[in-house]
Amino acid sequence: MIYLDYAATTPMSDAALQTFLHASKQYFGNEQSLHDIGSNASVLLNVCRQTLANLFGGKEQGVYFTSGGSEANYLALHSLIIAHQHKGKHIITTPIEHASIRNYFHELTKKGFTVTYVPVDKHGIVLIQELQKAIRPDTILASIQHGNSEIGTIQDIRAIGHLLREHDILFHTDCVQTFGKIPIHVQDMCIDSLSISAHKLYGPKGVGACYINPRVRWQPIFTGTSHEGGFRPGTVNVPGIAAFLTAAQDVIEAQTKETTRLYTLRDFFLQGLTNITHPIHIEGHPSASLPHIAAARIQGIEGQYTMLACNRHGIAISVGSACQIGKQEPSKTLLAVGRTAEEAKQYIRFSFGKHTTKEELKTTLHILQTMIDEYKGVVSQ
Repeated sequence: MIYLDYAATTPMSDAALQTFLHASKQYFGNEQSLHDIGSNASVLLNVCRQTLANLFGGKEQGVYFTSGGSEANYLALHSLIIAHQHKGKHIITTPIEHASIRNYFHELTKKGFTVTYVPVDKHGIVLIQELQKAIRPDTILASIQHGNSEIGTIQDIRAIGHLLREHDILFHTDCVQTFGKIPIHVQDMCIDSLSISAHKLYGPKGVGACYINPRVRWQPIFTGTSHEGGFRPGTVNVPGIAAFLTAAQDVIEAQTKETTRLYTLRDFFLQGLTNITHPIHIEGHPSASLPHIAAARIQGIEGQYTMLACNRHGIAISVGSACQIGKQEPSKTLLAVGRTAEEAKQYIRFSFGKHTTKEELKTTLHILQTMIDEYKGVVSQ
């Protein structure tokens, strides 16, 4: 099968798998235990913490390992907001954030918080002037994603971070889709908090990380928690974290070369879509876009139909964030960039990875043309 859903998840790399097996056998101890076996696991965990911090210009004291990106988003935001709510109860975000953030902020409104959704343009870019206007004296935090998982648009995080820093507003950014794909430096970008996930970069599922600037105060959600400095309860998954770091180091080392390769594949594929004899609309920003995501709408054909047809032909694609599949709702990102509900339901996403080849994309383009011709034939009967 041709797999074009890398933005949803990636297969574990051989190196990450070997690290997981080795760490599971040699570093199986609870890193909180005081005996040597526990101490060995603790040493490995601290090495992973320092290594990860170095990959995005942070400090090891600010790295907290989690079960994934969604939990990292929730724990970071909640820990920061409850620690700073005495300053105000106004939050800024966008309508195109990941469901984990959007749902959490919805819950906050039930507790007396006010959330302002800064609009985006037709390509999904946050309007800086609108962000500026949204800032209030009681604004304590803004959460704006680095790269959108549905249309691939990249935000100017550095400009956003510096603006928020000038107003003493905490800045959290969801970097799940960008870490390992494009450079991230928390100090240069004025990022106070970020979230990342292992399974988006050939690491294991169930592992992620949150970074909070050690200079920023946060409050534990669960009192009495000893793991991860009180940030998260539960025995730490040291083997999974070690595998995560193996995968992360590998993708960062290959980032420049692989990003160039993916952009070349993406350009080839998007050009191929425009050559199909049926109106296809490309979504996302024409230049500020992630290298591994190609989003489109096939006019008059629902994305769900296209996805199922591709699956029948041995091609795996997506119709949106895997966290929202099955909710029978049009993409909130597509609605936010000005598409109608009907147009939003036509959305499909192709996402590429290190195993994607040009030949696979040629086959996919051929299948799409065949599928469209078959659909037209059925509809015209």
